[in-house]
Amino acid sequence: MTAAVPFRFRPSFLDPRKLVLATDLDGTLLAGPQEARRRVRELFGGGLEGATLVFVTGRGLESVIPLLADPTIPTPHYIIADVGATVVHGDLTPVEPLHHEIAARWPGSQAVLKALAGFPQLERQSVPQERRCSFFVGENAITPALKSAVAELGCDLLYSAGRYLDVLPRGVAKGPALRRLAEAAGFDPAHIVVAGDTLNDLSLFEAGFRGIAVGGSEPALVAAVARMKHVYIADDAGCGGILDGLAHHGLGEAGRELPPAEEARGKAELVMVYHRLPFDEAVENGVPVRRRPKSPNGIMPTLLSLFSDGRTGSWVAWSQQASRTPEGFTSHVAVDRERYPNLEAARVPLTAEDVDLFYKKFSKEAFWPIIFSFPDRAVFRQDHWERYLEVNRLFAEQTAREAAEGATAWIHDYNLWMVPAFLRPLRPDLKIAFFHHTAFPSSDVFNILPWRRDIVASLLQCDYVGFHVPRYAENFLDAARSFTPLEVVGTTPCAPRFLTYGCALGVDATTTAIEVGGRRVALGAHPVGTDVALIERLMRTPAVAQDLAEIDGYLAGRTGIVSIERLDYVKGSLEKLQAFERLLEQHPELAGKVTLLNIITPAAPGMEIYDSLREELDRTVGRINGRFSTLEWVPVRYFYRSLPFEAVLAHYAACGIAWITPLRDGLNLVAKEYVAARQAVGKPGTLILSEFAGAAVELHGALLTNPYDTHSMTSTLYRAITMGPDEAAYRTERMAAIVAEHDVARWGQEFLDAVASAAQEARGQAESQARAA
Repeated sequence: MTAAVPFRFRPSFLDPRKLVLATDLDGTLLAGPQEARRRVRELFGGGLEGATLVFVTGRGLESVIPLLADPTIPTPHYIIADVGATVVHGDLTPVEPLHHEIAARWPGSQAVLKALAGFPQLERQSVPQERRCSFFVGENAITPALKSAVAELGCDLLYSAGRYLDVLPRGVAKGPALRRLAEAAGFDPAHIVVAGDTLNDLSLFEAGFRGIAVGGSEPALVAAVARMKHVYIADDAGCGGILDGLAHHGLGEAGRELPPAEEARGKAELVMVYHRLPFDEAVENGVPVRRRPKSPNGIMPTLLSLFSDGRTGSWVAWSQQASRTPEGFTSHVAVDRERYPNLEAARVPLTAEDVDLFYKKFSKEAFWPIIFSFPDRAVFRQDHWERYLEVNRLFAEQTAREAAEGATAWIHDYNLWMVPAFLRPLRPDLKIAFFHHTAFPSSDVFNILPWRRDIVASLLQCDYVGFHVPRYAENFLDAARSFTPLEVVGTTPCAPRFLTYGCALGVDATTTAIEVGGRRVALGAHPVGTDVALIERLMRTPAVAQDLAEIDGYLAGRTGIVSIERLDYVKGSLEKLQAFERLLEQHPELAGKVTLLNIITPAAPGMEIYDSLREELDRTVGRINGRFSTLEWVPVRYFYRSLPFEAVLAHYAACGIAWITPLRDGLNLVAKEYVAARQAVGKPGTLILSEFAGAAVELHGALLTNPYDTHSMTSTLYRAITMGPDEAAYRTERMAAIVAEHDVARWGQEFLDAVASAAQEARGQAESQARAA
């Protein structure tokens, strides 16, 4: 690498089309008021056509990578990392021949460490880095002997901030690296502006480029540049100083180059962001009509109940239309004026193709297998991902229009993983909360996703991220750790609320808050409850009584084993049937004494991925009944259809055992519904539950089984069948108390309370830091 003469500064106006901003990160681009950061992001995210952004940082490249997925930070065209020892394009490919030249000058980390082993005062920094070695050291340790040892290696020594020592290839620093990049890329030196805040940025200013020392810069840097006429010393910190400096250097009023952010605000205090509307849309005789959802139970009535107190709200969801801009389309409709007078549905028009690709294909073929740890079934298509991003962007934009200043946006489930990434830059004032209604897989499985960095970066824009159980929160934390540096700032024990060592999904403590990229993100475990009061009311209705009498009639005194699940390979339906077949083989005395009521709810129309599973289930049921049936008894009664909730409750009431053994499940509300139903009719009910269902860590009293273990499945079922009445009653009472105390209404309110508490704690911490500064 040849030495270069510093460019001579010539006062003139900057041409925005030729502008190159080369900026340090920590303390500079990543600092300053939120509004100033937004303006810099917009200026270098397309607002200044032709402008180039270069990250120039002491961080190793590995530590810069997480920033590339952060939607609040502009994407760089080039990155100079490792204090100048790494020079790459924005896509992380090396800039040649610079990369080769720098590598040729580096003797290697092991050679440096060996040569400096005689200086025990050097403490090596534990940070990712390439072609340099970094140490912590006091200023009095920078002795002639140390300088000589570094020189003999053919390296340079850089000391900054009174404690950081870098050993770099000779001639390598931020300034020289930027000069060489300018030559290679053909930048006009007169239109390069550099910005920094510490002494290791000094070489940028010494190179002769227009400079900005942002507010709060290291005093030694300010003293060194005070006499440099081409350097502007700003008062404002971070991006505020960058904007002032760009204006000083002739870009006009840089902070006003773009129009201010859209000030339009909605009225909603709470915005529910859900993929489905809180009612069903249909067309009858050519006229659009709305119907209440078929099931009175589940999550939707609970979310709606949060608006029953008159809270002003908006429900953002899709509405399938002929186009995204349908003629005569009404975007806002009342949900139910009588029950929820201040709640409107904000409908996002999507085409049938949008829904098919974004939801039925991509979400179910790419995300679903990963979420439930079946990576061999995953199908990844970049074009489907891009459609998914489009839909998530539409949801975010609609949410931004609905929310009042400082409102809460509650986003639901993996279908909308990328909404926070689009929403945060649009509305930094919002409290953004996210809840996963599914599992969250271990990091080694989650990281199979080609878009894992984008998803984690999006979720880290939230103020609060909720999961069913602590294990999923810890899995998310591990995924975030593999993506970006973070600090755990809050933990809580899991016992006695959750099982710890007695369940496959158990953990002994869970993380409640992390700090990452200058932001605090709170985490929480919130198992969804069921509507116990509704179940108690319905159990007293004639419809349930009639269905119950019919079921009791064909059970005819036999022990009923109920299994209700959706058609899905994650539910373990086939493994369950095979285990029941083994039970009948091993215990012939049970013939004619037990009946499995196997109810499979069909998948949504168009979900072809489940067709082969249904065929296999049909064959297995036929084989079992063919082997063991008698004239008076059929071991498996198999129903492939959706049942009204009243009919489901009747099956719960009729069966002394519920057999719920998914291979994976986020929570499983069937387990809680069963417990509530048995308690409502005053009968004990034995619950067999997979260790891999989230409910297993909450429902103390369930019999846990490993659905992958054939012996466990069969032996646990036999134990349930032969369990004494006293033990069954004890277990039922224990589970019923948990289900009643943590019902679905409490779940919804506790989640919102946790979001508000997290936001208040984050504000308090920010105010404390501001006072300390």
